[in-house]
Amino acid sequence: MVSSSFRTPARLARRAARRALQMLHYRRLTLKGVPILFANSFPKSGTHLLTQVLQGFPSIGPAVDSGLPAVVTYIGETGRERSSLEILRDLQRLLPGDIAYGHLHARPEVVEQLCQDGTAAYFILRDPRDVVVSHVHYVTEIEPGHIHHAYYTQVLKDFDQRLRTSILGLPDSEIPFPDICQRFEPYLGWLDRPEVLCLHFEDFIQDRGAALGQVYDHAVRRGLPSALERGQAIQVLAASIDPKRSPTFRSGKVGGWRGQFSPENKVLFKEIAGDLLVRLGYEEEDQW
Repeated sequence: MVSSSFRTPARLARRAARRALQMLHYRRLTLKGVPILFANSFPKSGTHLLTQVLQGFPSIGPAVDSGLPAVVTYIGETGRERSSLEILRDLQRLLPGDIAYGHLHARPEVVEQLCQDGTAAYFILRDPRDVVVSHVHYVTEIEPGHIHHAYYTQVLKDFDQRLRTSILGLPDSEIPFPDICQRFEPYLGWLDRPEVLCLHFEDFIQDRGAALGQVYDHAVRRGLPSALERGQAIQVLAASIDPKRSPTFRSGKVGGWRGQFSPENKVLFKEIAGDLLVRLGYEEEDQW
């Protein structure tokens, strides 16, 4: 296994080569002034989908896939919460035109970094009911290195127990795992920032063309020079979506929770989530 100390310089070298090629292709001496494109998301809400869309931009303008790891608030293998200093150090490693992604809480200093001129930030979220179902499958079947994998597979006996845990969290655990409402709360600050384009995962399923148009328009408004007309650019972004390249993509369904929630699960979710679904625009009231 190659240590991270060797992996990072290699990633940076590959990024430098891609940047040189983009400057040559777009006949630029520098990428100065090209915005950083950053895909932020609530986990299990379409992270790979939005990242793939942004990775279509190098064919539209002088953007570059940074190839750098996700910038995250929590380390999945240990559950440790990272400091703002660590997160800002990762974000400040990004250069003009870089495409990057992560799961970042709306801490004031992080918000300031991603809302500054020279950055086009996106935030994608998904119906929290589908999120908890997706979380069960991710922890149980897809990511054996996850901090809670052993608990979900060895202690919890069936899907219903796992779903309840993904809703309730593990308040007594050594490694903090809050309930679904508390997990969403630190991300809600992104919804109030006009510098950030907030998207719903469902938008890409129900009206993909309109969603991609928003993604393109936001990048251009934030300073990305486009070599293509808008319609052509949207076609390029659409072609960049490939579920087979996502290691965590399962079904991409909207409302799949309906086939997984028991009546008891619905009662529990309403009790824990309160008005979260209304605040996020997924329901008009709690009678669902």
